[in-house]
Amino acid sequence: MSTKNVDGTTLLSYVQSQKQYVIMAYLFTSESVSEGHPDKIADQISDALIDNFLAWDEDARVAIETLVTTGQVVLAGEVKSNIYLDVQKITRSVIEKIGYTKSEYMFEANSCGVLSAIHEQSAEINQGVDRQSKQEQGAGDQGIMFGYASNETENYMPLALDLAHRLLYELAALRRENKDITYLRPDAKSQVTLEYSDDHIPQRIDTIVISTQHDDFATEAAMVEKITDDVKNILIPRVKAHLHPDLQALFTDNIKFHINPTGKFVIGGPHGDTGLTGRKIIVDTYGGKGAHGGGAFSGKDPSKVDRSAAYATRHIAKNLVAAGVADEILVQISYAIGVKDPMGIYVNTYGKSNVNFNDSKIAEKIGEIFDMTPYGIETRLGLRKPIYSETAAYGHMGRTPKTVTKTFESSNGEQKTMEVELFTWEKLDYVDVIKKAFDL
Repeated sequence: MSTKNVDGTTLLSYVQSQKQYVIMAYLFTSESVSEGHPDKIADQISDALIDNFLAWDEDARVAIETLVTTGQVVLAGEVKSNIYLDVQKITRSVIEKIGYTKSEYMFEANSCGVLSAIHEQSAEINQGVDRQSKQEQGAGDQGIMFGYASNETENYMPLALDLAHRLLYELAALRRENKDITYLRPDAKSQVTLEYSDDHIPQRIDTIVISTQHDDFATEAAMVEKITDDVKNILIPRVKAHLHPDLQALFTDNIKFHINPTGKFVIGGPHGDTGLTGRKIIVDTYGGKGAHGGGAFSGKDPSKVDRSAAYATRHIAKNLVAAGVADEILVQISYAIGVKDPMGIYVNTYGKSNVNFNDSKIAEKIGEIFDMTPYGIETRLGLRKPIYSETAAYGHMGRTPKTVTKTFESSNGEQKTMEVELFTWEKLDYVDVIKKAFDL
C-alpha cells in the first residue's frame, strides 16, 4: 500500500507538517487507598508505635514492620529505647479507631491475636548513627529520596492524587457519620484519571474508579445500583464542595465511572488480603508524578533518612515552587549510612524554571540554604515528636500543617499530654529566604 499523497509527499511528512494544528492530549492516573485497606492498617499500627516511643523517649531508635491477616497482627522490628510499651493495647486501639469493631469482618480490634517479635536494634547499626555530639549524627541508612511540588493545585500536589485522596477521605467520613450511607465497611480504594492538554493543563476528569467494602445486600444488582447512585449523588458532591471552582469544572457529565467493578465486596480488610507496612509508597507520596526513592516511611523514626529526607525534600520543593523559582520541581538527595552529609543534591525543573539559573545551580543554592544533615532535618522540621500517626493514611504529602494536643499512656498507666505540630514539611516558611537567594 502506498503512503504517498496526491502531491507526492509521504503521509509521515504530511502529518509532521500539520502537527502544529493538532491538539494533543494525554491521560494520567493516580490511586489512593483508605485507612481500612490492609496495607494502611499495617502502616497506622507501625506509626502509632513510633509515636508512643517518641512521646516517652525522644531519642528512641525505632524500625517496626506490621503484618495483618485474618484475625492476626504480627509486629516485628528493632528498637533502641529506655521505655517499655504495651504494644498489644496500642495495636488494638488503632484497629478500633479505623473501624474494625465487628466480628463478621473476621478481623476485630478486641479479638484479633497480636504477636510481637520486636527486639533490640543492632549495635552495629546504632554505632553508625549515634555520635557523642547530636550534630554529628549519621544517616540511619543509605539511599535516595525525592521531593516534588507543582503549582497544579493549591497544596502544590499532583491533582489526580489529590482527588483520589479526597474521594476516600470523604467516603470514610460518610462511613463514620452512618447517616446518608449506612452500609459502608472500612476497606476501600479509589483511582482518578485526568485528561491533560499538550501543555500539561488538566482539561477534565476522564475516569473515576471506586471500590468500597460494604455490608451484604439482598442481590448483587441491588448493591451495584445503590452504591453507584450514592457515589454519584452523595460522595461526588461532597468532594466537589471543598474544591476551587476551576477544579469543580473538571467534573463533567462525561466521566466514566467504575464503581465496585468486580461486583460484591463484602469480604475485605485483612480477611480479604494480607497487609504489610510500606506497600503503598506511591499513594504515600505523589501518585506516580515526580519520582520515588523506593524506601517506605511508616514505622521508621526520623534517623531513618528514607523518611526524614523525603519530608525535607518535599519541604524544599514546595517552598521553591511557592517562591516562584519554578512551576514544577523535583529534588533528589542521597546518603551513605553513618555519614551525616548527603552525597549530593539533584534538581529537575522540567524546563519550567523561572530564574536565570540552571538546575545544577539551583541544587547548589539549596545546599546553601538548607542544612540537610540528619540532625539539621530533624531539628528544622521538629521530627522527634509524636507526629506520625496522622501521616499513615491519605498521604504524607500535601496535608495541612496544624497543632494538635495528644495524650499518651505508658505501660504502668502514667499519662502524658503534649502539643505537637503536624506536617511541618508542608509549611511555606522558607519562601522569603528563597526569594532573597534567587533575587525574586
